[in-house]
Amino acid sequence: MQPVRIGILLMTPPLSGRRHMLRRVVLLVLIAVLAVYLVLPMALGIFAVLPTREPVGAPPDGFGEITLTTGDGVALKAWYAPPDNGAAIILLHGAGSSREAVRSYAAMLVRHGYGVLAPDLRGHGGSDGATNRFGWQGTCDVGAAVTFLEAQDGVETIGGMGLSLGGEVLLGAASAYPQVTAIVADGATQRSPEELSALESERPLYRSFVTRVMYTTVQAVSGIKPPKPLLDSMFEADSTEFLLIAGGAVPREVAFGEVFAETVGERVRLWVAPDAGHTGAFGRYPEEYEQRVIAFFDATPGAGE
Repeated sequence: MQPVRIGILLMTPPLSGRRHMLRRVVLLVLIAVLAVYLVLPMALGIFAVLPTREPVGAPPDGFGEITLTTGDGVALKAWYAPPDNGAAIILLHGAGSSREAVRSYAAMLVRHGYGVLAPDLRGHGGSDGATNRFGWQGTCDVGAAVTFLEAQDGVETIGGMGLSLGGEVLLGAASAYPQVTAIVADGATQRSPEELSALESERPLYRSFVTRVMYTTVQAVSGIKPPKPLLDSMFEADSTEFLLIAGGAVPREVAFGEVFAETVGERVRLWVAPDAGHTGAFGRYPEEYEQRVIAFFDATPGAGE
């Protein structure tokens, strides 16, 4: 029997070895948790403020190249085409992009007689200023666009249209600039920690922790505080009409659109484009997209007359 006992002892790892293995497993789990919940969101927050300069080509036919100056002294490069119907639309691109990405949208609006002012948001494209892919200073950029359009002959009504970040910037500026009487926001969700609470599913800390770390990193690195929540701005802009477009294949996008519509009420129209991805409705349903957007802007007082 003695050889059997020796065999068992040889096959059983020493206690110290098992403890060492357990410590290694715990360490690996801890590293994985830190990577997912701290390192990754912090890296995304740093990425959000890195300069982004997507190349911009020549202006589309009928557009001229202009420069806007914001109230805080930032020069924004832009394209502008005057209106034929008295209404001009501020057209804003998405995060990390430039006005180059909105050429087809500009062409759609111009076909229907609308003027278009398409700037590069600060820190994007050819514009000066610090980059912030959440557009926390975007209200200043909208203000520069409004000031320019109010000084143009033939502009009687101002509207706004934005993709993703651009839509969020316009919604966030709505209360500050009621001159923008109609806003189309395609793919807008949230851009600050406070706005996460708009969705009940995101209120628990375990659901929103990673996003909150990312936003906190952006604030720490940029020195800029998050702006007024989108819902507050929309609610306070009591004379502004909104058309929200959500990609049906993006549940969070649909959820935010529904919350915006339910909270703000009859001034919000929501179109959930079936099976469309983020800002993918125009590419998937070009004719319906154009019909809905133009009908919305045509219903704005002073437009299309």
